[in-house]
Amino acid sequence: MADNQDPVFQIQRVYMKEASLEQPNSPAILLEQEQPTVDIQLGVEAQQVADGIFESCVSATVTTKIKDRTVFLVEVKQAGIFEIRNIPQDQMQAIMGIACPQIVYPYLRGNVADIVTRAGFPPVHLAELNFQAMYEQQQAEQLQQAEPSPIITSA
Repeated sequence: MADNQDPVFQIQRVYMKEASLEQPNSPAILLEQEQPTVDIQLGVEAQQVADGIFESCVSATVTTKIKDRTVFLVEVKQAGIFEIRNIPQDQMQAIMGIACPQIVYPYLRGNVADIVTRAGFPPVHLAELNFQAMYEQQQAEQLQQAEPSPIITSA
């Protein structure tokens, strides 16, 4: 039998939290022959929802335009519920910023491609992401923005 202090990291559920598709200039813009520009914005957020239960969300906003007119706009938020217990507090931020999004992201990629295809466009394939590199970059940016002060650590 497992000790109650053993670390626990389990996926409870992965689900699509939000999805929207807009084609504000259809049908006229669908007749355009010009290649659209594609802008992709990604985000990661996490929150505790109960004792030892956390939600991690990865979101994507894909905007395609021809000149200044939107061809389509897709917004998808993919989420996962994770049971995380007995993990040292100093490791929790990395788990929420790296491990959880890494699990949820492939579902987001598939759903974005599916929605775009079902809307009648060639699929948009989101690139593979290195969440560890993203997390480390965010940490470095936060350190640069912080005012220089002595680092206090507790052992």
